[in-house]
Formats: sequence, structure tokens, C-alpha cells
Amino acid sequence: MIQRVLIANRSEIAVRIIRACKEMGIETVAVYSQADKEALHVQMADQAVCIGASLASESYLNMNNLIQAACLTGCDAIHPGFGFLSENSRFARLVQECGLTWIGPRPEVIEQLGNKTEARKMMAAKGVPIIPGMSKALSSEQEGLSVADEIGYPIILKASNGGGGKGMRVVRSETEFQDAYYQTKSEAKQFFGDEDVYIEKFIENPKHIEVQLAGDRYGNCVHFYERDCSFQIDNQKMMEEAPCSCLSEAQRAALVESACKACKAAKYDSVGTVEFLFDGNQHYFMEMNTRIQVEHPITEMITGIDLIALQIRLAQGDPLPFTQAQIHKNGVAIECRINAEDVHHDFHGCAGKIRFYHCPGGNGIRVDSGIYSGYEVPPFYDSMLCKIIAYAPNRKACIQKMKGALEEIIVDGIETNEEFLYLALFQEDFLKGSYDTSMAAKFYQQCKKEELL
Repeated sequence: MIQRVLIANRSEIAVRIIRACKEMGIETVAVYSQADKEALHVQMADQAVCIGASLASESYLNMNNLIQAACLTGCDAIHPGFGFLSENSRFARLVQECGLTWIGPRPEVIEQLGNKTEARKMMAAKGVPIIPGMSKALSSEQEGLSVADEIGYPIILKASNGGGGKGMRVVRSETEFQDAYYQTKSEAKQFFGDEDVYIEKFIENPKHIEVQLAGDRYGNCVHFYERDCSFQIDNQKMMEEAPCSCLSEAQRAALVESACKACKAAKYDSVGTVEFLFDGNQHYFMEMNTRIQVEHPITEMITGIDLIALQIRLAQGDPLPFTQAQIHKNGVAIECRINAEDVHHDFHGCAGKIRFYHCPGGNGIRVDSGIYSGYEVPPFYDSMLCKIIAYAPNRKACIQKMKGALEEIIVDGIETNEEFLYLALFQEDFLKGSYDTSMAAKFYQQCKKEELL
């Protein structure tokens, strides 16, 4: 049984993991960079260890320092959260080689699913619909031009080992290909340490829908229904909801069946998420994320299942504690990501001191936060400050609850995206649930043109 967990992450996800561990009677060790000395997760954990300078490369991405911190504090497991090293198979393997439990899937599974071209091959072999495109990395610009011509424009170039919305370029004509090809390779090298890229057909303005899953070491797999993550700009999610309001029951059944096929094909043994694009009729496999997702709370709200606690139990070898028939979805949940961003300047990240923070509350409102009044937001990391989650029996009531929560929250001292999200809740496409991945960007341009912000 896991007794003490080192949390190899920061801010709200570290706080979320600490809370789950406290409920399970598990001790926690927080890590922090010099910039995060006064962070909330540092104050909440049973112990805290400084692992380096402010830059992520010298702290949260420093594998040796993280392992040393775990060993020196007597930890028997490491939880990576999301981002940073959460999908790094080398780190997962190093954790296990040091005799520690990795709270996530096996390193070989991370490696297999992390390579997008290999994952596409696996899914196609199991009958999971995939987007038309390549099942191997491009060998040259010339090969790319030939493939693009065969598939037909528009196409999208993607980093083979990418994720998180980075390492992607849409190409609409042959004249755009060369610049996009080398830019994508450069970004792939910068963010993922591997310049391999591949090509897929670009599906215009789809829904982005994902299915939450869990598998154990004994071949069992269950799903926790789906989330609609279509409200995004430049592949960065801003607001999510569960379940997806536009799916028929037949479409939902087909979607979760494909997701479970993906889980079983990979022999997946943790909590994970399969992401799909949906064109209104057909869903297509995009990727499988081998970690907990930012938006996991909305699934927890509609199913009543603690996904972090489940992750920990699966990591220590427990079988899934329920069957699919025992998992039910009830009501609707929406999540808004409150980011330190200047919406007047294309969501440019902000840093600075939060003079006053008021957290919304009330029946059906949950806030996962890493901030407090007086906290100094550092400029070195992701801009997310907190997540507001609203839950209600139906979608209309849930939207109304979220409006109230966004009216109530106060983050004084730095710019945030709260007002933009609030205005989006009044838009007809959102209210109908018919919005797609193009809505947020179009609405932002409308806001700028009409000076709504």
C-alpha cells in the first residue's frame, strides 16, 4: 500500500492531489522551485522540498532532483499530475527503477501512445476510426507534399510526440507547405525533443470530444462518459462540459465503445483519456492522454467518482472497484479555467501579485485553486490560476450557476480571462450546445471589434 507520495507538480493540481491523499490517509511531499516558495501546495503538504531554480528546466523538469527529493523524504510513490513530466516515459521508467511506484500507466504504454503515428496504427488495427493521414513520420519535405496532394488540402502537420496543443500547423495550399513544415519540425524539437512530424487531413470546425477511461492490471476497462472540450483557442482549452449535449445516445454509445477499444488495445492500466474529433456524424481518434486531465473535475461531478484516488489505487495494483454497469452519469457539469491572461492583448500571460482573491461558492459550485490573497503569480509557468466547476441537474441550470460564480469571483491585482468566459455563456451557439472548435476565436474577434471587453 502506498504510504507517502511525492507530487512532481505545482499549483492547483498539486493541491488537488494533496486533498485526495489526505482523504486516503496518505502522507504528501510537495516540491517547489525558488519562485514557488510561498505557493499554496507547499503550505498544504506534510513536507516540502525545494528542487531548483525558477525555470521549469531547472526544477519541475529536473528528473534527478525529483527522484532525490522522493528518496530523501522516504516516499514510496510519485504522482506527476499533468504537464511537465507526466507523459515522459523515461521519467516513469526511472521512478520504477529506483523502487518507487509510478502513479500512472506503465512506461512502455506511455511510450507507445506518446508516439502519435504508432498510436494511429494501433487504433486502426483495432477498428477505431482514425483521421485520414499518415501512420509514420515524414522523411522529407517532398514526401510531405506528395502525401498532402494525395489526401487533399487542408491538412494539418503534427509533431509525432506532441500534445497539449503544441507542434501543429494547418496548411491550406501547397504554397504554405514549406514554411509550415519547417516551423512544425522546429516547434516539435523545442517542446518535445524530437523533430518528427506527420500529416493528417484537417477537419474543419469539428467538435472536440474526449472520453474518460480507467483500466487495471487485470484487463478490465471502464469509461466515465465524455466531455465536450470544443471551446478553445489555438488548441488551448478554456471551458469544458460533461456530458456533450449534442450527441445522440447512438453516437455516444459508438464513441465510448471506440474509447474502450483503444484502452484495451493499449492494455492500459491507469486513468486516461481518449480524444476524438467529431464532425457531426462520425468520430475520429486523435490521441490518448496517459495522465489525469485538467478538466477531470467535471467527470467527477457527473459520476461521483474521485479519479485521483482511483489513479492511486490502480497504481498500487488494486483492481477496478466497479463494473461499467455501476457507473452512471447524472446532471451536467461545466468547468471554466481562470487564467492570468490579458484578454485585451490576445490572452498574453500575466504575472504579479494578487492583492485580493475571493472564491465563489454555493450549492453545486466547486473551485480547484492554487492561489490566495497576497500570492505572487510567477511568470515562468502555465497561466492557469484556478478552475471553477458548476454542477446542476440540467444544462440550462448549470450555465446559470456558472454565470453566478463568474460574477462572484474576484482576482484583484492581475488581468484574467474571467470576463471573456462570462460573456461567452450568453452566446446563442453556446446556449444551444452546437458550438465547435471555431467558436471561441470567432467570439474573441467579435469582442475586440465591438469593444465588449
